[in-house]
Amino acid sequence: MPGLFLSFEGIDGSGKSTQARLLAEALRAHGHPVTLTREPGGSPGAEEIRRLVLEGATDRWSPETEILLFTAARRDHLEKTILPALSRGEIVITDRFADSTRIFQGITRGDLSATVDRLHDLMIGVEPDLTLLFDLDPATGLARATARAGTELRFEDMGLAFQTKARHGFLALAAQHTRFRVIDADADPDTVAARVWHVVASHLPP
Repeated sequence: MPGLFLSFEGIDGSGKSTQARLLAEALRAHGHPVTLTREPGGSPGAEEIRRLVLEGATDRWSPETEILLFTAARRDHLEKTILPALSRGEIVITDRFADSTRIFQGITRGDLSATVDRLHDLMIGVEPDLTLLFDLDPATGLARATARAGTELRFEDMGLAFQTKARHGFLALAAQHTRFRVIDADADPDTVAARVWHVVASHLPP
């Protein structure tokens, strides 16, 4: 595809959503066309699924059902938002993509990695050009996340042990794939944004 596909990953409260917005603003200021999106969500159908998976009791869905829901949302997001933007030559920044499903459904509540990967290969078949992993102490991230007002706290409510396992999973995944860059997220937003720009700048189209 002629565009550039960036994904931002990390545990809850790692600051990736803020950094995605800051990067989008900086890129637009430099004249780059940008689509800023998120998962689950990013298209009308996927936003409907978002409410199903991020709200309610922690045991509302089994991990297997969650994998199906997240994959359905991602397929719609890909068709309606990501691929059209890339075909227009835009830079797409998504706040979470398939790596979140690999971690939150694939390994944190059982060994379902093979199931996640098979569904991804069958229904998605796309990986980002570059993935930025925002790394932060899980206790700090959880404190940040739970301090936010709102109803989308289902995964935060799974607790510190869940977030700790997710962090280890993300770091292990990053070590396996060259598209990852690990960003130290334990700093003020402007400092982290400078770290992000340093990583992304070399990948930008002229």
